[in-house]
Amino acid sequence: MTSKDHETTPPRKASTEATTTSSPPTIEAPGVDLDYFSFVELAGRRLDEEIPDNDSGANRVILTLSRAASQIVYDLEASVHRPNGHSWASFRLMFVLWLAGPMESGRTASLAGMSRAAVSNLANTLTSRGLLRKVPGTADRRAITLSLTKSGLDEVQAAFREQNQRETLWVSSLTPIEQQLLIMLLEKMMGHRDIVGARSRQ
Repeated sequence: MTSKDHETTPPRKASTEATTTSSPPTIEAPGVDLDYFSFVELAGRRLDEEIPDNDSGANRVILTLSRAASQIVYDLEASVHRPNGHSWASFRLMFVLWLAGPMESGRTASLAGMSRAAVSNLANTLTSRGLLRKVPGTADRRAITLSLTKSGLDEVQAAFREQNQRETLWVSSLTPIEQQLLIMLLEKMMGHRDIVGARSRQ
């Protein structure tokens, strides 16, 4: 037996190619640090890249306005109205009847920015809770006049006082002059709605 017979064959090294798995490249998600409102700025940049001839100024105004309104309405409903057993829609309806007085349901729907069907359903709910009164018309009994009961008046006034405190917090970052300027600009834009051919809820 030669010395070579006693030599042991060293173990083979495992192939690194067989055991190493390649990891997919890391892709940074552009929206990872965004929130509901800061998305507006990203949208402006991305739209300029995707559609260079877009009217970015108009989009920024409308997107900012719609998101601001949506955020504030949700906050008011969640902070004030839901805890008191109401919705934003029911407050809007009662608010109109409080300040404009009793009126036909179709007119109420127009001033509240709601559909006739939505007002009809909501009026039934509020009537069953003793907050609203429905009176059929004398000439056309299908024409229903809506008005607040004493309980309804008390509730909408209490809800407004609470909401108004929240409204004050929302606009506290604006000076009185800035608040008036914002109102003027929004009223100017809304005064343009007939030329735009704006559609309203029916």
